[in-house]
Amino acid sequence: MSAKRLIAAAFAVALLQIGFLGWMIAGRAAILRDGREIVLKVEPVDPRDLLRGDYVRLTYEISRIPAKLVANVSADEAARDQQTIVVRLTKGDDGTWHPQMAWLGSPPQAAGPDAVDIAGTIKAGSSLGDSDATLWPDYGIERFYLPEGEGKAIEKDIRTRPFQVKIAVSSSGQAQIKALMDGAATLFDEPLY
Repeated sequence: MSAKRLIAAAFAVALLQIGFLGWMIAGRAAILRDGREIVLKVEPVDPRDLLRGDYVRLTYEISRIPAKLVANVSADEAARDQQTIVVRLTKGDDGTWHPQMAWLGSPPQAAGPDAVDIAGTIKAGSSLGDSDATLWPDYGIERFYLPEGEGKAIEKDIRTRPFQVKIAVSSSGQAQIKALMDGAATLFDEPLY
């Protein structure tokens, strides 16, 4: 292969990689900018990632979905790996959003104006037919990265006061964390880019 073709091939690969990264960033920014805003109560798990720094690992009420909320399962059905689950949320009197119903795959109709659908994935082997079973969806909003040195203090505070996250949810159910809040006060906003 000639040197010119090798350089052209390397340039094409670099352009593809830059284009892919740009597409990922633009998609995330579109959800943050245009997605429907909801608020969820949070519970922390741990505060550190050696490669990316401090973070708070979060769980929510929607992180534990009773199998009896899933409307379209048969009694002997088991989950497939990375199977999509859509959870319909409605706003509670406390201002946070709570699960009302769920579906594997797509819901039969779109959420009304007082509800929002959030999409996640569940792992293989979850027993869907057992009404006492609990599903543990992953929505991609389980970590919030913080400035260095803030993780441990936030984790400690979350255990003593109510914290929340503001979430942006796209019309397809994809979610991004928009802000971490201590009660009504916003502690950290997520930048668009």
